[in-house]
Amino acid sequence: MMPVNISESKTPRWEARADLIVLGSGVAGLTAALRARELGLRVLVVTKAEVGDGNTRWAQGGVAVVLDGEREEGDSVARHAADTLTAGGGLSEPAAVRAILDRGPAAVSRLRARGARFDPSAEGPGLARTREGGHSAFRVIHAGGDATGAEVERALVTTAAGRRVPVLERHIAVDALRTPLGEVAGVTVLDPAGVPGVLRAPALLVATGGLGQLYQATSNPEVATGDGLALALRAGALAADVEFVQFHPTVLYTPGARGRCPLVTEAVRGEGAVLVDGAGRPVMHGVHPLGDLAPRDVVSAAVTRRMARAPGGIDDHVFLDATGIPGFARRFPTVHAACRAAGVDPATEAIPVTPAAHFACGGVVTGTDGRTEVRGLYAAGEVARTGLHGANRLASNSLLEGLVLGERAAAAVAADLAAGLLPDPRHGRPPASEVAPVAQRDRLQRVMSRYAAIGRDADGLAVVGSVLDLSARESPMWTPEAVEDAALTLIAGALVAAAARRTESRGCHVRTDFAERDDAYWRRSQLIRLSPSGQPVLADPVPANKAVCA
Repeated sequence: MMPVNISESKTPRWEARADLIVLGSGVAGLTAALRARELGLRVLVVTKAEVGDGNTRWAQGGVAVVLDGEREEGDSVARHAADTLTAGGGLSEPAAVRAILDRGPAAVSRLRARGARFDPSAEGPGLARTREGGHSAFRVIHAGGDATGAEVERALVTTAAGRRVPVLERHIAVDALRTPLGEVAGVTVLDPAGVPGVLRAPALLVATGGLGQLYQATSNPEVATGDGLALALRAGALAADVEFVQFHPTVLYTPGARGRCPLVTEAVRGEGAVLVDGAGRPVMHGVHPLGDLAPRDVVSAAVTRRMARAPGGIDDHVFLDATGIPGFARRFPTVHAACRAAGVDPATEAIPVTPAAHFACGGVVTGTDGRTEVRGLYAAGEVARTGLHGANRLASNSLLEGLVLGERAAAAVAADLAAGLLPDPRHGRPPASEVAPVAQRDRLQRVMSRYAAIGRDADGLAVVGSVLDLSARESPMWTPEAVEDAALTLIAGALVAAAARRTESRGCHVRTDFAERDDAYWRRSQLIRLSPSGQPVLADPVPANKAVCA
């Protein structure tokens, strides 16, 4: 067999063109594609799985939104914003928070016009509302009890199909096409057989979701490998707040589970369920004024501490006692089915739960219109860092952000295209080499879970850095698996660098060797870009309340 010259790229064997290429078919991507079609743009959606297989479909809890005429007495968008800022641990940008939440009711109305059906209230007209961790009011609307993401995805996929939005399924994006001026003008992809192709467009929207597969246990599907964030960094974009990875405090525990674990939605606690340890003692008693409905970072950290204090050393789960909730199977059919499949009856016994990687609070730096600092490159959804989430996401703000930013990004693309601000796709060129460091995935996930999850310290983060340095090997990104593993390797390095430098505990970044929050210096976001050699480099932190991207 002839040796492979990994300094070369595979020659593209096919090509397509559009005005806007959307990477990802979740709530942000499909919302953007539909709005762009309404604005007269030629759109192509690219997804590496089936069109409905993204992260959106797994969102159980709901959409946090204050609707006109359907709100709890005394609730308001301003109050929702205040809860968001509190959860964000001092790193959310107030202007971004208000801009996104103000547009939430209209975005939800348009989603309902596209066929999304939310659960009606049992008490009268209007929608049912629940309360989740960190919220001061009942403002979370839901669908199918605990299947909100699935209903949102169904409505968007059905509408996209009805409007003949072209979708390229089972194609993975590899790298951005760039002009001599550094603008983004399309993307290289691999088809299901690994055949390379080129997609040219003056605008590329990255809406690829999260990075939960950095860890052994996650609520994210197998496709959440951080590809979009890695692609954007390689294209010259800035990232921020990547050290803040929210761990959901309650995924269903099964011994030895790996990969995506069934989520036990926070709304179960909103309906009265209580976290207890193996001896039946409440986990959240005396920890926070909101008790079991404290923000997720607080609950996850409390669960982790309680597991560490278990007799005989560290335990690997606690319990969620939901036996007092009437009609559990009807209110939470998805959770109930997952529990019964694991041999647990929530009506009569407590549910074994444990924290797992859930949501990336940071990502590609954008404004509230999806624009990045790289001309031709936009981002929306979980992959983007808009300033909404800060150091910890408020429950059920993610679907709302995807709806708002999807529409806003499409409008920004249309405006930039009409103004002649975007590059000529004919000038886009793929990278001279499609080679990247790749660490073995199982080893990466094990060290990230052990040393860079909820509790971190300098020694453990140094271990992760050493493992990545010693185990990564240069590899051509000629298969979907290689593209994913290269992304995980790059993002792990960026996360560890940022976590090591942030010598405090804030939000979902918990340093056991720096347990206190340091507002005197660390109330600021860390920016990351890639060096010419492709290594993550930390820029000077940006003070809180100052927009990172206008």
